[in-house]
This record gives sequence, C-alpha cells and structure tokens, in this order.
Amino acid sequence: MLSTALVARLSARNIHYGWVVAGTTFLTMLVVAGAVGAPGVFIIPLQKEFGWSAADISGALAIRFLLFGGMGPFAAAFMNRFGVQRMMLISLSIVIAGLLLSLGMKHLWQLVLLWGVVIGVGTGLTAMVLGATVATRWFSQRRGLVMGLLSASTATGQLAFLPLLAGLTESHGWRTAMLLVCGGIVVAALVILLLMRDRPADIGMPPYGGTAIQPAPSQPASLGALLATPLIVLRDAARVPTFWILFLSFYICGASTNGLVQTHFISLCGDYGLAAVGAASMLAMMGLFDFGGTLASGWLSDRFDNRWLLFWYYGLRGLSLLYLPFSDFSLYSLSLFAVFYGLDWVATVPPTVKLTAQRFGPERANIVFGWIFAGHQLGAASAALGGGLSRTLWHSYMPAFIGAGILCLIGAGLVLLINRGRQPVLSPA
Repeated sequence: MLSTALVARLSARNIHYGWVVAGTTFLTMLVVAGAVGAPGVFIIPLQKEFGWSAADISGALAIRFLLFGGMGPFAAAFMNRFGVQRMMLISLSIVIAGLLLSLGMKHLWQLVLLWGVVIGVGTGLTAMVLGATVATRWFSQRRGLVMGLLSASTATGQLAFLPLLAGLTESHGWRTAMLLVCGGIVVAALVILLLMRDRPADIGMPPYGGTAIQPAPSQPASLGALLATPLIVLRDAARVPTFWILFLSFYICGASTNGLVQTHFISLCGDYGLAAVGAASMLAMMGLFDFGGTLASGWLSDRFDNRWLLFWYYGLRGLSLLYLPFSDFSLYSLSLFAVFYGLDWVATVPPTVKLTAQRFGPERANIVFGWIFAGHQLGAASAALGGGLSRTLWHSYMPAFIGAGILCLIGAGLVLLINRGRQPVLSPA
C-alpha cells in the first residue's frame, strides 16, 4: 500500500502519519461540505425551472439537515466497528449516487428523496463526527488545533466553492455545477483509498504526542448490539446536565449558520438586488475568514477555558446577525458582516469537542458528540424550514435573521452554566 511506504518515509523524517490522516480527512470533509452547501446556490434556479416555492425546497433541505445530524451517533458507532476508511468510502458513494440521480429529477418528491433522504444519509455517515473521531484517535497533543483545522474544512467547503458553483449555474445551469461537485467527491475517494488508515495501532504507532500504542477496544459483535450502542450512550449522557447544555447550544449554532445563512443568504441578497455570484462571493469571504477563525479557536481551546470561548463566540455571532437586517446591503456593509460573522462560523466546534471529551471520556466522546451534533442539525433544519416559511408567508427573511441573533445571545449565557473542571462521567463503552 502507498500508505505503508509513506509511513516509513515520514517516520525517517520524524513526521507523524497522523498529519497525513488529518489531511485526508480535511479533503473529505471539504468535498462533503461542498455537497451539503451547494443546494443554497440552486434554490432560485430550481424555483425558475420547476415552479417550486422557497418553502417547498427548504423542506427538502431541512430533511437533509436532520438526517445529516441524526446519523452522526450511529456513524460514530459504525466507524468504531467497521473502520473509518470504509465508512468514508461508503458515505461518498451514497452522496455521489444521490447527486447523479438528481440530474434527471422533475418532481418535488424526487428532490425530497434525493437531496433530502439520500444525500442526508450519505453525508451523515461522516458528518462532523469524522473530524472528532480522527482528532481524538490520532492526536494526544494538538487535538484542539487539529479539530479546528478539520472544522474549518467544513465551512470552507460549504462556502469557498459557492462563487464557482454560482458562476457555473448562471452560465451553464445547475446540473453542470452539480457535476463539478461529483468530480471533487471522486478525487477525495481516491485519496482515501490510497492514504487513509483507521488507527495509529494499525501502523504500529502511538497517537501524536503519546507514548503507548493503543489497541482498538472491543466492539459489539452483533448488528443489534452495534445499533444499540449509541442509544445506550445517549441514555447515560442524558443524565448529565452538561450534555443538554452542549446540545442546546449546538442547536443554536446550527440554526444560526448552516440552516439560515448557508441556505438563505444568497436568496436574501437577491431580494435586495445583489446577484447570486456576488452573494456567493460574500459567503466565500466568510469561509476564508472562518478558516483562520476556526484554526485560532482550536489553538485557543488548548489553552483557555472553553466555556468562555463559547460565550464570546455565540455573543459576537448574535450581534452580527442582529446587525445584518439593519444594514443597507451595500458592498461595504455586507463585507463588514462577512468578516465579523465569518471569523465565528464554526469556531464553536473545537471548544465543544474539547468539553465533550473532558466530560464523557475519549472512548465515548465521538458518539456523545454525534448526539450533540444531531442537536446542531436539528437547529439547522428548523432554520432552513423557518427561513423558507418566513420568505413565503411574510415575503421577508428578516424575522428569521433577527430570531437567530437573539438565540445566539441566549446561547452565550447558557454555556457559562457548564461546571468547570469536571472529570469524565461515563465509563468506556
């Protein structure tokens, strides 16, 4: 295998193979996030081609968000049982099948089935728990920085490619833009096949910063026991107040990012006369600043109280969302919003993962975080549907944006209720 030869070459240079695994994971999360974020560009073209309302399309995207998050805890259990590489390849195969089949769709139920159910399940098999699994499994040190890097890939994939997709949609139609996303998925699948490994023990190494090789823990032998594992973990975690605080705060995170801004920002700007390519460029700017902001968040989460980091992240995000409806939607005001909001897009992820690992232990951290991430996507689904209903019923997205800003301010106060310095409360699975 190419990875075996690469391990030897890197070890000779004192470079840990975990960085290759992190890079491969970064690429995978990047293209999966591109598939998740792309439909935000296609709302208006679909309305023009098929006559569907914003609420109709948003309903399908809400299903995708729900499945994207709801699959997370089970995806973590599947990764633990069947291996990270195998689950990554299965996930990408399902996503590309859904995208290719959608090129011929003509009816709303096909949109719901393909963009809602199929792509929701496919992306959910990796989702954010992939990054949490790799960071906690391959890194004993620099874990926050790696989680920041992998979290940044999600927002970068969702936002950075949007101007290109918007330009292709305007010049050649949304189907051509969809084929570009499919091409990126194929490239990622080849890299996974060549370079991805499941655990450091597979190549006879300890995690980065560790001293002992950690063998894989025993896993449930039967499918029933495997499917029951996330439910057992949820039962135990639900007894801990910290879980519900993180769950609710991440609900607010999803409602104020993926579900609202990623899904409806381009259409919102269209209401004020800004072309799709220009609005997508603003989202790309957010992605650029988010990349730096999330890397900084990962660095900070290794050094400072993660509760206070979350307090500032949610508070500043809420203020930026409350600012937007009262701006004049000029290039200057939108650029100011893109910078201010972009620095904070997924900066919440590294502190949330760190708090999860601290409270619930490293072996169960990815499954517990999967349930917390389900709260994130429940919030995203609510905002995606709510934004579409707001536009359809009141001919304005403003109530949705103001409501999201208020929720963020509530979330800022909520995270300070987490007790500081608590030890892990769940025993290993």
